[in-house]
Amino acid sequence: MAKEFKLTQESLDKLVDELEYLKTVREKEVAEQIKEARSFGDLSENSEYDEAKNEQGKLYSRIAEIENIIAHAVVITDDLYAADEVSPGCRFTVEDLEFGDVEEYHFVGSQEADPMNGKISDESPFGKAMLGKKIGTVVEVEAPSGIIQYKIVDLKK
Repeated sequence: MAKEFKLTQESLDKLVDELEYLKTVREKEVAEQIKEARSFGDLSENSEYDEAKNEQGKLYSRIAEIENIIAHAVVITDDLYAADEVSPGCRFTVEDLEFGDVEEYHFVGSQEADPMNGKISDESPFGKAMLGKKIGTVVEVEAPSGIIQYKIVDLKK
């Protein structure tokens, strides 16, 4: 079975738009680059032609990747969780009980995850631990340095 890609509706829409752009505008631009590079003569020593063909390969690779993601996309919703629980699409704030640090996170789909910018998914240990928890709950997250305790202090849907 193919891997499912969990996405928000917004992210899926962005991928569909990107795919449309790549297949229409960008594909024509690359084809024009190849055509122009061919006009320079001998292809065996034509760096412009090589570069244009490499660009074409990257383009087709990205198109295939996006088509695969869209074909196996699962749009995440918060229907499975109560309004006061951490769920896909919500923003929540946690306090590190050891150091007192407070950080806000946005719960997103797996393709959108960017932990350095506060976007987490249920594929991370932190995201798995937080999913379905309520404000005031102390959650233990297993990290390489040991167990870290967080308290959920705020939640916005």
